[in-house]
Amino acid sequence: MPRLLVVEDQPKLLQNLARGLREEGYEVLTAADGETAYDLAGKNLLDAVVLDLMIPKRDGMDVLRALRADGFNKPVLILTARDEIDSRVAGLDAGADDYLVKPFSFVELVARLRALIRRDVVSRELCFQAADLELNILERSVVRAGEKVVLTRREFELLEFLIRNKNAPVTREMIGRQVWKEGAGTLTNTIDVYITLLRKKIERPDLPTLIHTIRGVGYMLKDEE
Repeated sequence: MPRLLVVEDQPKLLQNLARGLREEGYEVLTAADGETAYDLAGKNLLDAVVLDLMIPKRDGMDVLRALRADGFNKPVLILTARDEIDSRVAGLDAGADDYLVKPFSFVELVARLRALIRRDVVSRELCFQAADLELNILERSVVRAGEKVVLTRREFELLEFLIRNKNAPVTREMIGRQVWKEGAGTLTNTIDVYITLLRKKIERPDLPTLIHTIRGVGYMLKDEE
């Protein structure tokens, strides 16, 4: 069941939104001010946030910027009474994924939430992360600690296999069949060579080691030391 945080300072609207979204099959947490919203977002696993901008104690824009600065990467849909283009642009620039201008249709709100959560799920299937390493399948890109890493096609495929199985040991046989599409019988040295090449490109002495040798088994890409 997807979990939402709905932030709105109008009690009746907040109550109606929470009830309606629960009837649509969502688990709903609620907050009526910015400080409570920020606290709940930091302490709970969420699938999306519905965030009114005009809220007390800490306005929605400030909450949004703070969450993004903290690394919160779930979809945020902002609610605003401001219909000016500048306000909408400011919200999107601050990290919002979508917006609705009050008054809005509840049916449209639900449809937009479904689309945002669906897009987030697809994005997670295309993007993988281990510690400070990010791999994007669609863009075929790799970034380590903010710096782009250039890999050959085979190196990328090997890293993709390792990161899909992060924190679990994988044998050379598994690597051979999944990456090279053949048994590891004649590939043992080749696999070891590519592991060495990959390490040279993604490992750095000032960063935690990611690719570990598991003696008698194979290799494992770990999130942290």
